[in-house]
Amino acid sequence: MLVSIHIHKWMLATLLVAGLLQTAGAQVMSLQACLDSAQAYNRNVRIGENAVRISEQRYQEARGLVKPKANLNADYRYYTNLPYQLMPMSVFGGPEGQFKEAQFGVPHNINANVQVSVPLYNAQANGAIRTAKIALEVSRLQKAKTVEQIYFEVSNTYYNAQILQHQLNFIHSNLENANKLLVTMRMLKDQLLARGSDVSKVALQVQQLTTKSLIVKSQYEGALDALKFLMGIPMERHIEVEATIGYHDDEEYADQSTTDIRLAVAQLRLISSEVAATKGAKIPAVSLFGAFGATGFGYDVSPNGFLKFYPLGFAGIQFTFPLFNGTVTDRKIRQKNLELSNAELQLELLTDKNKLEIENARRQKLVSQSTLQTTRSEVDLARSIYEQTVLQQKQGTATLTDVLVADNSLAQAQQNYLDSVVAFLKATLELKRLTGNILNK
Repeated sequence: MLVSIHIHKWMLATLLVAGLLQTAGAQVMSLQACLDSAQAYNRNVRIGENAVRISEQRYQEARGLVKPKANLNADYRYYTNLPYQLMPMSVFGGPEGQFKEAQFGVPHNINANVQVSVPLYNAQANGAIRTAKIALEVSRLQKAKTVEQIYFEVSNTYYNAQILQHQLNFIHSNLENANKLLVTMRMLKDQLLARGSDVSKVALQVQQLTTKSLIVKSQYEGALDALKFLMGIPMERHIEVEATIGYHDDEEYADQSTTDIRLAVAQLRLISSEVAATKGAKIPAVSLFGAFGATGFGYDVSPNGFLKFYPLGFAGIQFTFPLFNGTVTDRKIRQKNLELSNAELQLELLTDKNKLEIENARRQKLVSQSTLQTTRSEVDLARSIYEQTVLQQKQGTATLTDVLVADNSLAQAQQNYLDSVVAFLKATLELKRLTGNILNK
């Protein structure tokens, strides 16, 4: 059954007073409108979106590790001293075992080629791709967690603003009654039917309610500012919350996997992938490679000057097998295995904690629901008693003290009612968060 806080006939006058709180041109926003604005403009949500985009780029970067690579290389060398080579003297008819130095080549050397490398198998690169893909999933879950947290904070703040608004309405209603009573007491004093101290008591109550009204109004404006901050809109913009607090007191929420648990599972998979990628460093890598280009030789002394180019090309296959790197890889694997163990324990801890918190939240909701129904009846009863006491006071069968006591009882009943509404709303919101239903309308 849908239950709402409605303004009773005896509170109609307070609507006029509440209207004074709304700045000219203020926009009345529903909770859903505030949530939509927060999702679009909240800075934390936008930071989360950018983090997802960064992870997407890292994933594409990792995929580039297994794609063909091509490099253009070119260089020019001018030898002021040509390199020497030792030639066996036996080649020219000299004695065996003796050598003669000789300079070969020409001063000008030009090399230009395109080198191509095509990875055939690289376990470490494949592991990096899997890890980057899981990291992207983690980033998306972290963004979802940020959105849920913003929804939770916006809802809490919105409810708080609505409660303060109703508290202010109650205070203004009580203030109106107190002012009427003050007028009556002054008339009775003028007729010598009341004492000056009676008038002072009522005047004190009026002053106290006026002061409380200013305090609550300041708190209400602060709640609206906090709401605007969470929504990501300018502080200069004037908004108001809806006067009616709507909620379901009989709605049940099915247990779903929460974002925290899904995030813990994804992080567990991420560490497992990192372990596999680290082990991949021990697996041989195979790739094709080749180079195609030209080599130029030039000589600049007349009359034999020339510049000639000769083609150069080769292709091959490269096999890389790591033999020993100082046990660095083994140490990394052991570290990741320990991290994996901690991640498993963290997931178990989070799952058990979530179950416990769900049960506590359900109990809290049931208690606050029962209290809400009781305090709602108490407000009506206290209002009736106050009206009867005021009537009896006018008839001379009740004292001013009785009226003040009845008025205080009414104020306390109103406050208890608002407290029970706050407790119920918070318990419901917490239950939605813990059961993974926080984003459900």
